[in-house]
Amino acid sequence: MVFAPGCTAVTNCYVGTMDKVEFSVHSEGQIVNTNWSFPMRLLIGALVLMTANLAAADSELLDYDFRRLASDEVVNLGATYEGKVVLVVNTASKCGLTRQYEGLEKLYGEYVDDGLVVLGFPSNDFMRQEPGTEEEIQEFCRLTYSVKFPMFEKTTVKGGDAHPFYARLANESGTSPQWNFHKYLIGRDGKLIAEFSPRTEPYDDELLSEIKTALDM
Repeated sequence: MVFAPGCTAVTNCYVGTMDKVEFSVHSEGQIVNTNWSFPMRLLIGALVLMTANLAAADSELLDYDFRRLASDEVVNLGATYEGKVVLVVNTASKCGLTRQYEGLEKLYGEYVDDGLVVLGFPSNDFMRQEPGTEEEIQEFCRLTYSVKFPMFEKTTVKGGDAHPFYARLANESGTSPQWNFHKYLIGRDGKLIAEFSPRTEPYDDELLSEIKTALDM
């Protein structure tokens, strides 16, 4: 493979040959300098787009910015938790499942040194069961359940207004949160492993097995 005139490795332009026909493809997917037939151009164009789509699908699932709960600090999840096994949970303070905070904190405390991190995203999407301010949510979590795992800004997790992070989780898993405490497990490689229903307890056998497998335990 050699680079087309004016192209560099950085721009991903290249010249190749197929059946002794020369061509070049720009990083934007535009085919130039060919003497192929129109059907061949369509075929190669489709292949280029397919490659671009695969690259997008392999991009970091956690590459989204969030503000920490009751704070002005904004962090990129991918950069902050790179190489970690991540359990993503949408939470609420006035739900029948709120007691799961206790198990989530215990899970986090037990496996954090092995590479697990639990990320909480308070959401008021379901029956308005997270109505408080972020300061009130933070105080409730700390005083009631001694929560130390990272918590982030109040987030919309379902429907057309869902945060892009949650929209992508729903797209990749095929399931969007239907209630508070839905769980998504993401591996060290930044790829989705599995999703778990709200009624799946933090120490559920299946969830714990998936976590331990992801942690190589």
